[in-house]
Amino acid sequence: MTETSLAGRTIVMSGGSRGIGLAVGIAAGRLGANVVLLAKTDVPHPRLPGTVHTAAAEIEAAGGQALAVVGDVREEESVDRVVALAVERFGGIDVCVNNASALAVDKTEDLSVKKFDLMQQIQLRGTFLLTRACLPHLRRSANGHVLTFSPPLNLSPRWMGAHPPYTLAKYGMTLLALGWAAEYAEAGVASNTLWPETTIKTAAVANLLGGEELTARSREPEIMADAAIEVLTKPAREHTGHTHLDVDVLRAAGVTDFARYGGGEDPEYDVYVDPPA
Repeated sequence: MTETSLAGRTIVMSGGSRGIGLAVGIAAGRLGANVVLLAKTDVPHPRLPGTVHTAAAEIEAAGGQALAVVGDVREEESVDRVVALAVERFGGIDVCVNNASALAVDKTEDLSVKKFDLMQQIQLRGTFLLTRACLPHLRRSANGHVLTFSPPLNLSPRWMGAHPPYTLAKYGMTLLALGWAAEYAEAGVASNTLWPETTIKTAAVANLLGGEELTARSREPEIMADAAIEVLTKPAREHTGHTHLDVDVLRAAGVTDFARYGGGEDPEYDVYVDPPA
């Protein structure tokens, strides 16, 4: 096993019951990784597929080992518990994936304070808590990585004025990731972000953004999973401080045809991503 292999390595991820997080967990499981999920989904949601338990079962069916931990990434006790359980079960932590996120793209005057607080708490507080708890173990890993699902910092008025509270939460995740890349460079812990070029076929897109029409123009979560694996198997000391788009990572790995990921001939660009001129 090489230092950059995921076989036998342990990933701790927030969320992951469905969508992009689940796709990443399954892809890592196929490579022999141990995947520890922290999520609130103990029982099925009436409108959403999957729980943290079904996700763990899918990861194990793919060839990995999995541990489902029911908890809330906003709560320090839950985060400390998932890290302790990961170390107890698998002996350490090699990767921290900040996947959990809340979405509300209401205009400022239409957004409730409750939704504002929820986004900041999950995206910012949750990302901080989970990464902070993992870092002592990542420092001891042969190839420690933090991967945060947040966008490049696009400060154009188009995006800055679209939905500032959600932008604050997502850009805050990116600023934390870039800060950690600098803070932990000498320790050899990589910190990068990953964001989809197009909308991704998830429950959030279907239920909150555009229904069936937008879903048909969205790519499958596997494109993010494949890109994530590419990032997480790079040498941590050589690859840190990047804000990636999934297609750029895959192009660098030699992928030129994205048709297999769906989305049709005219996929919808995701928020914060400017179409080519």
